[in-house]
This record gives sequence, C-alpha cells and structure tokens, in this order.
Amino acid sequence: MDVKKFIMSVLEFKKIFFLELSEFYPETEIQSFFNILIQYKLNLSRVDLALQPSLEFNNSEFDFFKKALTNLKKQIPIQYIIGETEFYGLNFNVNSNVLIPRPETEELVDWILKDCQNSPSIKILDIGTGSGCIAISLAKNLPNAEVFALDISSEAIKTAKSNATINNVTVNFMEADILSLTKLPHKFDVIVSNPPYVRELEKEQMQTNVLANEPHLALFVKNDNPLLFYDKIADLAKLNLNKGGYLYFEINQYLGTETVELLKLKGFKNIQLEKDIFEVDRMTKASL
Repeated sequence: MDVKKFIMSVLEFKKIFFLELSEFYPETEIQSFFNILIQYKLNLSRVDLALQPSLEFNNSEFDFFKKALTNLKKQIPIQYIIGETEFYGLNFNVNSNVLIPRPETEELVDWILKDCQNSPSIKILDIGTGSGCIAISLAKNLPNAEVFALDISSEAIKTAKSNATINNVTVNFMEADILSLTKLPHKFDVIVSNPPYVRELEKEQMQTNVLANEPHLALFVKNDNPLLFYDKIADLAKLNLNKGGYLYFEINQYLGTETVELLKLKGFKNIQLEKDIFEVDRMTKASL
C-alpha cells in the first residue's frame, strides 16, 4: 500500500506503518520503531498519542515519517534514521561512520567504573573510540579522570567530538592507526578497547541491517588473524600502562579462551574473562 500523498492523522499512518513493515520485522519491533519515532519527532509517548486519537501531522512531520518508513523498509537502523541513540544513560549522535553502541559495551563501561570509582585521579585511553561512547561515559562518571580516545577515522573522531560537547565532558581525541603506532603519547592507568573482532566467516550470522549500514572497518577482521588488534594493543599496553594499571577488552564471544591465552603469553596477570547479559564470553581484564 502506498502512503497517501495528503496529510493524515498519526493513528491512520500507524496502520500503514505496521502493514508495510510487517514483511520485514516482527510486530514488537515495529511497535518499538513507531514509539521511538513519535517520541523523537513529536515528543509524544505511546500514552500521549492514545489520548490524542485525532492528532494530525503537519507537512514536515509527515515527510519525516514517510522517509523513516522508506528507510526502515531498506533495513536502515532506526538509530541512523533519527541520528541518535542512548548509551549508559547519555545521548549520542550516530551515523554511518560509527558503530551503533551496544548494551554489551555498557557492561564493559560499568566494570571499569566500579573498579575506578574510588581513584583520586586516573588517566584512561580508549582505543577505537568510534562514537566516543566508552570514553565519554567514563569521563562523565569519573570526574577525576583524564580521558583520551583514539580512532583511525577522521569522520568518527568528528562524531565523537560532537558527542563530547553534547555530554559536556572533556576528552582528548587523537586520529591514528593503532596498527602503525610504535608507542603511545602517555602512560595510562587504564587502557580499554572494543576493536574490530568479527571474523569474515561470521558475517552470515549478522543481521542485514548491520552488514548493509554499519562501518565494516570497525567490525571485521580476517579469518586467519582474528586477534590482530588485541595482539597490537596488548604490546602497546605493556609499554604504556602504569604500575597497577589495567587493560580491558571487549572480545569476540567465540575467542574468549584464545584472547586469555594471548594475554598470558604477553605476560599479563590477574586475567579475568567475563560473560555479558546474553551469557557469552564478552570482556576481559588484565594487569601486568
């Protein structure tokens, strides 16, 4: 069914929205999309809308919802459609230059915060920062921390800088290819990274909307060297972690044992492997 060319009520459009997306998504996800869109564009909750059954779109609102429907049918992520998402209770701009932050990564942030909450001062480096979600969340919740963040992508750095401004924190951003670095600019108490870790052989397990829209540079590694980034970052951490400092990683769920063994071979101690909310291996912590 084609969306009408004239202005209609929000509830009339909702029927079309559900009908046209029914072949692409389950009903619960369609409802979630619609709730997100009315909250974003109309500043209305689901309950607010129910109390205004005859509410009509204006022209710009109608155009926005039609475009959103078209993009959802193309399986463009809802976060890219509205250009923002929430992570660890903070708002972040997102676009096709950065990965959409995942709830698993919130668990990594939470782990670091619990470990560092009583530190009088601390210096942190986030490697492969993307949208800046890890670095900014840490800076927001650790007022005594000096936070640095590094990424190879100038566009990602631009997005991360805007997110630091939105969330009123100071983060020192650096554009660099971690694989080409032989040293880091400072010594750190914490080094954290959520680097590319999805093997190419795992692409078939991924959702179409991720494969078609999110930056492959931030996602994938070669099958024959899946721990490439962990190997390099661990080497740099050995040279640049202060005594008593920690290295944290988000990891490939299928390579937990291999990641722990790599850290052991590098001389790291007190290695912990933790599962995420989905009960799969997702995070490591280690010290020298």
